[in-house]
Amino acid sequence: MSDAYELDDDPSRIQTDAVWTWLSTEVYWGRWRTRADVETQLANAWRVVGVYRSDTGEQVGFARAVSDGVGFAYLADVYVDHAHRGHGLGKRMMQLMIDDGPGADMRWTLFTSDAHGLYRQFGFTEPDRTAMVRAARQG
Repeated sequence: MSDAYELDDDPSRIQTDAVWTWLSTEVYWGRWRTRADVETQLANAWRVVGVYRSDTGEQVGFARAVSDGVGFAYLADVYVDHAHRGHGLGKRMMQLMIDDGPGADMRWTLFTSDAHGLYRQFGFTEPDRTAMVRAARQG
């Protein structure tokens, strides 16, 4: 079956300019970050997943995770370009990032104010009494 999109977890394929544009202009979270901050986050990510158009190679989606590599992972910066939404790309990214990746058995966390239905499909729920969070000083 032919597919208009390709997903890949190869960090060398990430198109930093596209990710920077989305994170600095399109998203509601983390706009306090500088480009240098985003580049540092990309360089230090435990895992990244990109979505690319099969015909042009243009990146149209992104997600990253940080982890200790053993028992805990944090999902961040999940984004699909507006023009490419509605094709199940968010779900496919989460499948590759979480269930098909090396962290399938880890405890995952994320912070989001939207797309709860997507994340619930991958086992995310509201925290229980064992969870505590220290808010960031900036933002």
